Amino acid sequence: MAGCSSSSGDGSGGADDGGGSGGDSSGGEDTADREMRDFGGWFDRTGNYDGVHDLTGQDTVTVAVGAAGNGGGYAFAPAAVEVSPGTTVVWEWTGNGGTHNVVNREDGLFESDLTVSEGHTFEYTFEESGEYKYVCVPHETLGMVGVVVVE
Repeated sequence: MAGCSSSSGDGSGGADDGGGSGGDSSGGEDTADREMRDFGGWFDRTGNYDGVHDLTGQDTVTVAVGAAGNGGGYAFAPAAVEVSPGTTVVWEWTGNGGTHNVVNREDGLFESDLTVSEGHTFEYTFEESGEYKYVCVPHETLGMVGVVVVE
């Protein structure tokens, strides 16, 4: 079964505390190869959506929470990732944009605590193929949404 955990960024939750690459994909990539999927208009209000980042084959992928976008620190970066079954996605708070969370509303599979703490992490291991949409509840209307595609 899939699982999740969170930590305050002190390494106690088993998540990468930022010391290694850990599959971090939040910057410096060429966008030419990215597939620009519509996801039924999911990213219509999201200013930093730049296509689906293909990160298949990695054990762990990191997504920044509170990244620059949507008029401030109100974005997930990257906004859309594609991973393989069994991959753990680690959301790591930047400390920007106020209080954030990560909530899968459609299926209720994962929900982090609301926090503003830089370095805080929340993780979920995706076992089943599918599209998993998520939001930051306080900033959803600003476009702070994301998706994990598992294939």
